[in-house]
Amino acid sequence: MRARLRDRLAASDPGLLRLTAGLRTVGAIALTLAVLAALGFGITRLVTGAMAAMVATFSVRERQRAAQAVTLALGLPVALASVSLGAVLSERVVAGDAFAVVLVFCAVYGRRFGDRGTALGLIGFQLYFVSLFVGASAAELPDLWVALTVAFACSAVVRFAVVPVAPAGLLARLRQAFRARLAQLVSAQLALLDAGPDEVDKALEDVRTGTSRLHETALMIQTRLEEGTPDESAARLVQRRIADAEIAAERLGLLLLSARSAERADTLTLHLPGASAPEVGRLPGPEEATALLRRDLLALRALVLRTGAPGVAVAQMRNRLLGYRDEENLPATTPAVRDVFRAVGEAARAVMGLRIALDGPQDESDDTPATARSREELDAEDAAIDAGEETEPAELPKGLQRPTTRAAVQIAVGSTLAIVGGELLSADRWYWAVLTCWIVFLNTASTGEILVKGYRRLLGTLFGVVAGIALAALVGRHTWTAFALVLVLIFVMFYAAPLSYTLTSFFATAMLGLLYTLLHTYSWEVLVLRLEETALGAACGVVAAALVLPVRTDRRTNELLVTALERLSEVTEAAVGQLSGGPAEDLLDKARELDQALGDLRGATQPLTHPVTPLRARRATARYVVALLETCAYHARALAATAELLPAHPAIAADPRLRGAAGRTVRNIGTIAARVADEEVTAAVGTGPSIASLLGGPDGDAAARYGRITGRVLRHLERLDEAVVGLARPLGIPVAAPER
Repeated sequence: MRARLRDRLAASDPGLLRLTAGLRTVGAIALTLAVLAALGFGITRLVTGAMAAMVATFSVRERQRAAQAVTLALGLPVALASVSLGAVLSERVVAGDAFAVVLVFCAVYGRRFGDRGTALGLIGFQLYFVSLFVGASAAELPDLWVALTVAFACSAVVRFAVVPVAPAGLLARLRQAFRARLAQLVSAQLALLDAGPDEVDKALEDVRTGTSRLHETALMIQTRLEEGTPDESAARLVQRRIADAEIAAERLGLLLLSARSAERADTLTLHLPGASAPEVGRLPGPEEATALLRRDLLALRALVLRTGAPGVAVAQMRNRLLGYRDEENLPATTPAVRDVFRAVGEAARAVMGLRIALDGPQDESDDTPATARSREELDAEDAAIDAGEETEPAELPKGLQRPTTRAAVQIAVGSTLAIVGGELLSADRWYWAVLTCWIVFLNTASTGEILVKGYRRLLGTLFGVVAGIALAALVGRHTWTAFALVLVLIFVMFYAAPLSYTLTSFFATAMLGLLYTLLHTYSWEVLVLRLEETALGAACGVVAAALVLPVRTDRRTNELLVTALERLSEVTEAAVGQLSGGPAEDLLDKARELDQALGDLRGATQPLTHPVTPLRARRATARYVVALLETCAYHARALAATAELLPAHPAIAADPRLRGAAGRTVRNIGTIAARVADEEVTAAVGTGPSIASLLGGPDGDAAARYGRITGRVLRHLERLDEAVVGLARPLGIPVAAPER
């Protein structure tokens, strides 16, 4: 029972990142409150210390502990200077407003200097407004300095002693999350096997969600490998095994869906949200084969979840599943169902490779010949993995073309508008408008993204005002009850932050209602004023983004689309070159760059795919294009993974014909990228004979493994070619008729 709960928690919160963020923040605030209360400080200083501890904790984002300590140490003098200037300038309206604009510009511009610049900018900006929130004055500065020092010290204690996070430990938790999500995906595939006609769409949606969540966890692991592994070779080994498991699991789901369908299912079905399932019936063949497949999927899930010594029963399950790779014990059924059993064997091999990479050498005493062969293949592949070569850093934009500089100018203009409008609404609470204007610019890069974030913040604030009024009435003047509720709201706010910005805004506004109660400045008019200031700040942010150095959503998505296509072309061309007998390249890193480019594109299309967008056709097109690109990326990753087997795998050898046959696909990717980047390009996407026919057909002597490409690689190439041609149509790119 405990292991099941642990796996569920690991799957819902990979690496326990959200839980850690919530516990650290609440712990720092609670410790700060305890120390300040013991020192005899009043409510105002308690609130100041609590808010400073929160800012000091969430602002520091570096991964190495030494870097975190340096940033936290530098953050204290920044906080002291910011609060001091806020207190001194609070009575000088013009000077204070001018400083606020300069401060917000510097805070955003500091993002160009990486995590440390971002953290120091956050600390300086947020604590300036903390001083305004608590009504700090110059006479109170000594007490404020003590409160800030205590807050930063408590934040450090909680970060490094109470809730420490070592890179190796975080990576271990992420790997556990990958296992848990892989097991959930196998469970969803098992449900798809048994789903009736009315349940197929729901089962397919669960498989689609599980596939997406598994890929999300794989990307999180990739970004942490460098810090969490002892050397680069170990990092590449883990990255390789994670990719193998992801590809094998996705292929198993696709073949299972194809086996239940009248014809082969399209890979796009697993990537397009809301896509209806193809017409399916019961699994063809005898019922005994279905029962056997159900048993084997349960066994595969057990292999995924089982850690430590495998035991005799687990070893027997592993040996049985791996036997399918050598055509052992395949049931007498249809070819499509036999393909599913082979895919189960490949998934079991990927799980064994993942276990060896993560847990070290395994007991080999119970190995069958099929298991020994799989283990020898994995050992040979591991020996072939090297550290790769350093890549040249890309040339970065300069001047106003640099995103941080452009955003700094935009937010300075937006903040000026927010200050003017906020002063008209309230001479005391104008900073809420500036704060909202600042927040909607964080982690956004286009006008559309800012509009969506502003809408979400306004919606969360609206409901948070109602909750704040109710909670303030509930706690009344009970100080420590209010502080306890504040801690609960802060924990939930940080735990929900990666999931929903609307929920984050809701909990933040409800918390502020309690803080106003503690400061004896609460009234429902104050919370309504916060709603008005929030709406004003969001509007000022959108206006500044739309009129000052604007980056239209179309332009942003087109730039990222071109980048994703370029990365797809690089992976495909490098994999095909290696499969054709060319020199080995760093395919793992190229595949990771493709995944990162797709993640950026997926985030940038959120304004186009948001449920409230009135442009329904445009939303459908954006979803379809992203799903097609994810389909292309799946096939490109599979080609790259196969290409890296060439030096070690006895069943795969280079085929020189492949380069010419796949050349059309690479050219088409380049054509689409050129058309998206430049409207004056008139080239069309080419079509023609299938890749199988260009290779002379897949038929031939089955024993002649050397010098021939495997059927699986051929299928990936054909599906990739079809998906690239399909990508041209929603983008309005003409497709040339095939030559006779």
